[in-house]
Amino acid sequence: MQLRELQWFTTLAETEHITEASIRLNISQPTLSRALARIERKLGVQLFDRHQNRLRLNRYGKLYQAHALRALNELDRAEQRIATLVDPDRGSVSLGFAHSFGGWLIPDLLMRYRGVASSTSFELHGGACDSVVDSVRQGKIDIGFVAPEPAADDLVWIPLGHEALCLRVPAGHAFEGHDHIAMTDVSDEPMVALKAGHGLRQATDRLCREAGFRPRIALEATELPTLHALVAAGLGVAVVPAAPSGHPSATGTVPLSDPTAFRCYGAVIRRHGPSSQAARRFLKFVAGVSAIPARADRAPSEGTPRRVLRPAVPGAWPVSA
Repeated sequence: MQLRELQWFTTLAETEHITEASIRLNISQPTLSRALARIERKLGVQLFDRHQNRLRLNRYGKLYQAHALRALNELDRAEQRIATLVDPDRGSVSLGFAHSFGGWLIPDLLMRYRGVASSTSFELHGGACDSVVDSVRQGKIDIGFVAPEPAADDLVWIPLGHEALCLRVPAGHAFEGHDHIAMTDVSDEPMVALKAGHGLRQATDRLCREAGFRPRIALEATELPTLHALVAAGLGVAVVPAAPSGHPSATGTVPLSDPTAFRCYGAVIRRHGPSSQAARRFLKFVAGVSAIPARADRAPSEGTPRRVLRPAVPGAWPVSA
């Protein structure tokens, strides 16, 4: 069976209409009808039920459609991988990242990389840290950017920097305007936090545990903007990443004086690294980048680094330019 006819079938299966499919494919209706007849003759079954001028994909057709789409997708991936081997600059890289990194780390890296390989394309997937790590493990994404370091012996962690954490409070709260606050002072406060599985929730739980109390979680969210909105509505306080003065998310934040009020962030990959040359080249760039500006204005307390991406020298996986 010709690849072209397989592509024609998937379009027909999507439209379930000979005329619409032929227009979309820019071929004649008789040509499409003959191609469908050849496929059905080869398989020995009809793939569509005919209802006057309409077609309805039957159970055989749905089964064949699923396999046809999978085969076409695999061929597309093969073409992309071959193109990447020939010219890494033209390849595609899939990145997963914790939602909070979508506001600064990922844009910073992509902006810088554009000057190195402007033809590289990227697929971006935001999510909870646990889901990002799982996607890396399953090979669904090439590189994941998470915090903190995941407990995963089958993956490689590339430390990139540290991000300062602070306390966000509602307007008019007793802590508002303080130069700093300690986590021990938060023990009686209702808190809002991201759901379990998010890196920021892990950092929140850790800080509370180190301060000797269990947080009173009033509400849970799945994204950082929602978390900020819940605090603004007066529903609790929250541990959040520090932001620069003037940024909307900096309003109502108080620096934390705890020496461990930061989280380590980095990249996570499979043990043998990404499969494509484009992803390996981007990874080599990420590991060597330094001096991404810190977003927190305050000087961190002793032992609490500001948000900085520093060079790392991974040695457990090969990287080729």
